[in-house]
Amino acid sequence: MTLQQLRYAVAIADHKSMNKAAAELFVTQPSLSNTIKDLENEIHTEIFVRSNRGIVITPAGEEFLGYARQMLDHYRLIEERYVENAASKKKFSVSMQHYTFAVEAFIRMAKTFGMDEYEFAVHETKTSEVIENVHLNKSEIGILYKNEFNHKFIDKILKENELEFVPLFNCRIYVYLSKGNPLAGKKVIDFEDLQQYPCLSFEQGDSNSFYFAEEVFSTYDYRQIIKANDRATLLNLMVGLNGYTLCSGIICSELNGDEYTAIPLNTEETMTIGYIKHKRMPLSILGVKYIEELQKYKEKVL
Repeated sequence: MTLQQLRYAVAIADHKSMNKAAAELFVTQPSLSNTIKDLENEIHTEIFVRSNRGIVITPAGEEFLGYARQMLDHYRLIEERYVENAASKKKFSVSMQHYTFAVEAFIRMAKTFGMDEYEFAVHETKTSEVIENVHLNKSEIGILYKNEFNHKFIDKILKENELEFVPLFNCRIYVYLSKGNPLAGKKVIDFEDLQQYPCLSFEQGDSNSFYFAEEVFSTYDYRQIIKANDRATLLNLMVGLNGYTLCSGIICSELNGDEYTAIPLNTEETMTIGYIKHKRMPLSILGVKYIEELQKYKEKVL
């Protein structure tokens, strides 16, 4: 296996086309195709399925390409530092469930290092994509939660993808709602109090399993439930329809505004917020700093 083969495979995956990849790489299409066939034979894995409609990446191919991208990134850093001695931007990416505090921690981390020398990316997305992005090395770190209900399922998925979950802090379950909601003045909220209000939940796409839900009590029989794709829409529904969601209780008014509040739910259930990463792979300097920023929220949930 050679670096050239890895570059060719990644180029095809990026373009989803053998012809476009060949043009970018300045090689003929037959030569590129033969190189990929040799690579697939060597690793005993079909990376691409070829059809009249173009190129489709196989599940095994997705996994291989994740490692290939990582290898090429590492080689590029070595080349730039020791061969070209060039000053390049260091990259850091994180994926997360829809947690405002995780975005806030990212902002503080980015401000610490500055934007001139680094290229940052943050993906607030579905649970399955958080796991996939870390598995494929599109993100170094993923932020999600586990609890008594979903931990066996999540642990199984992480093990299959050679990832590990590192706990950050445990927290109670809170009802997150608008200050204009009639329940906003209560000290503790019971499930019975919530019956006449719509429960707001983040859409999980094709992986819309109860185990992938970002909200605890995903199997509860809610009278009203509304799915949303993004945090801004969910917040608007809280104001416009007196909706609510269940969360960790960490309020970030600087980002979401001061129109919202979090009130404890009357339950003994808890949730564990943590991060996922590749097993046996140490965090980068940026990753360590980001985790340090996240750990500061532990004081807010005790």
